[in-house]
Formats: sequence, C-alpha cells, structure tokens
Amino acid sequence: MNEIRHFDDLLQAARVQRERQRLLLVFAGSELPDGATAQQRADFERGEGGALVPLMCVDKWPDEAESFAAVVRESSEYELPGQPWQLVFAAALSGDADQGPSDAQTDQALNRMVEAIKGGDLGGYLPFDRQGRPVALGRQA
Repeated sequence: MNEIRHFDDLLQAARVQRERQRLLLVFAGSELPDGATAQQRADFERGEGGALVPLMCVDKWPDEAESFAAVVRESSEYELPGQPWQLVFAAALSGDADQGPSDAQTDQALNRMVEAIKGGDLGGYLPFDRQGRPVALGRQA
C-alpha cells in the first residue's frame, strides 16, 4: 500500500505485514498554554492552535480494530466530559513473523509516544482527525 488516505488504510496495511504488528494509539486534545496571548486565546476560541495534550492511549492488534468507526465508538466510552479528543496519533510496533511485540515492549513504546507528543516531537507518528483522515501538522510562527 503506497498511501494512507484514511485510518482504515493503516489498519489494512498493518494486517498484511509479514511481521505481526501492534498499533499504538494516543488520543489527544488541546488546551490553551500558560501565558497565552490575546491572539492565541482568540484563535483557540475559534478552534485553532493550543497545545496538544495526550488524553488516553491504547494498543490494538490490527484484527482487534474492525475499523476506524469501531475505534471511535470504543474511545467514546473512555472520553471524559469536556475533554474530547481531536486527533489520534498512530504508530505500529513490529514483532516477528510468529510473534508480535511483548506487553512490556508495547507499554514502553506507548509511554515514549505519550512523552514525545507532550514534548511536541510528532515526526514519527501519523495523526488522524475524528473522521479518520490524515492531518498535516505544521508549526505556526
């Protein structure tokens, strides 16, 4: 598969890999950073800007996630009132042909992913919006 145009494409790609894959998912919202300017506050009120905040994370074997719609339904069971997620960051952790990554390897990778997102290091992850579409994140001056 050459291009990921929807989260379901990622699921399909993970299912056909020779090595067993575990998908790592971090659901993030945004908040206004401390010391925000008036312009940043106005932008945030319009739904723009803000600092990414990991809200919850989960790992899934590709066959455990039927579709993006199923992932969204499951995530809604754990969303806190007033803290909806806006983006889900995805990554895949490879095992070998017979066995996927261990629980310990998966937990370590998820923790690193959460910390990276908190620190704004987003380069190794695929962000998707609530409709499952990939999102291009850029820095604003």
